Amino acid sequence: MPTSYSELRAQLATLTTEAFRPELAEIDRLSTLEIARIMNGEDRTVPAAVARALPSIAAAVDATAERMARGGRLVYTGAGTAGRLGVLDASECPPTFNTDPSQVTGLIAGGPSALVRSVEGAEDSKELAAADLDALGVRPDDTVVGVSASGRTPYAVGAVEHARAAGALTIGLSCNADSALAAAAEHGIEVVTGPELLTGSTRLKAGTAQKLVLNMISTITMIRLGKTYGNLMVDVRASNEKLQARSRRIVALATGAPDERIEAALSAAGGEVKNAILIILADVDADTADRRLKDAHGHLRAALDATDR
Repeated sequence: MPTSYSELRAQLATLTTEAFRPELAEIDRLSTLEIARIMNGEDRTVPAAVARALPSIAAAVDATAERMARGGRLVYTGAGTAGRLGVLDASECPPTFNTDPSQVTGLIAGGPSALVRSVEGAEDSKELAAADLDALGVRPDDTVVGVSASGRTPYAVGAVEHARAAGALTIGLSCNADSALAAAAEHGIEVVTGPELLTGSTRLKAGTAQKLVLNMISTITMIRLGKTYGNLMVDVRASNEKLQARSRRIVALATGAPDERIEAALSAAGGEVKNAILIILADVDADTADRRLKDAHGHLRAALDATDR
């Protein structure tokens, strides 16, 4: 890493995410609508950049799902915007997929307080990343994802290096080509989004790209783990009134059963959507549904197929 301001400035000048765009030098003179149109046009380039990285993303997801099927955890690590996006994606997994809060987790340089305000110097410490992973007790079946727009953030790079030394699967997600983060990881994902509308403001296109990729990593991994049935979230946790209504709707979409049958199945299954669907479609009692799902390692489609034999 650079040891002086001049070295840092020279390194930043090589990053496409930090490049200056002279054609936008007077953007502040434009109307609000014109700026909005430019921003919208910039954002439309992000999905194409993600598409170019799909083979790398798919390989990383398959490797992650394999480890998680053995009881491993998915851990996102990053600083600033990248860290916040990781924490966001992790926090949405328990209500969406009924995961234990420890199964998918996010670490941000500087700790929870860094979610709402900058913690100076935290992103510059590889040692802090190692300490945070040690506190989690990272192990070989875990997957650690380092997220950094620049691909050079010491916290993200250090997390990947430390996790890989511990035998964990490592993924490096960056928005610059030939990044140190991708090189350090077993699976490098580089989504090159190019210079930002505001020079160096990687909360924009780079942040959008990171959000899209993290969505893919968590969602497709959960699909592979049997957390869905088709495109239905059958492991959703009905923790509030809205989700309770969604649970009933999911059972209805999966089974086509009348309301009273759905209510009875959900009641017998203790509110578990996956079990209720199996009760209805396989015409079994709650204990049998529970046993078949356990035998199928939670995969509803496999549990249903087993009833046909």
